[in-house]
Amino acid sequence: MSQLHSVLLDLDGTLIDSRPSIAASALAALRSLGHAPDETLDFTGFIGPPLQDMMHVLLRAHGDDRVDEAVLAYRQHYGDVGLFDCALYPGIRDELHEMHRAGLRIYLATSKRELFARRILEHLDLASYFQAIHGSVPSGELDHKPELLAHILMERNIAAQHGVMVGDRRHDVAGAHAVGMRSLGVLWGYGGRDELETAGADRLVDNPSDLARTVLSMLTR
Repeated sequence: MSQLHSVLLDLDGTLIDSRPSIAASALAALRSLGHAPDETLDFTGFIGPPLQDMMHVLLRAHGDDRVDEAVLAYRQHYGDVGLFDCALYPGIRDELHEMHRAGLRIYLATSKRELFARRILEHLDLASYFQAIHGSVPSGELDHKPELLAHILMERNIAAQHGVMVGDRRHDVAGAHAVGMRSLGVLWGYGGRDELETAGADRLVDNPSDLARTVLSMLTR
């Protein structure tokens, strides 16, 4: 296994604020199935888990179990018009540059479809910072963080003890611990302090401007 230090980064709520695009595509999916969803619904709590989980909860409020159809409709809308309706959190570009300059191997680890994640990073001119971009795939086998992270560790020859997973939701923490990695929870995303502390995050970071320093301190101590 490689002795190089690696950082695995979540996307939504960690690098980008994608709330507008996710909300718009979820509402469009519900409308495509004949529902009249509440346009003021707060989607913050839905962002992070696999898309199937989000659509299951949203459909349940309408007494509907057509999750697969809703997921297809969501992805159609997201790929066509919603993809780039997101914003890079202030300072993230500088933090990626600092981690890259320090010699860390940087990987994306997102539950978002890998194709969408790659297009977003290329659109934001961030793709060059990443050794590889990993996300969910059409087969569904990498939808959940433990499976995704295990795949990345194996595929990229990463020793778990030489890596850290950075994310904003409990799923990122649980996924990291399932594969023996340390976890860093970010507090500018969608999960919040209580969720991340309850999940057992090894460290928390308050501001994007402290991300690189915190990651490096975790990996080099």
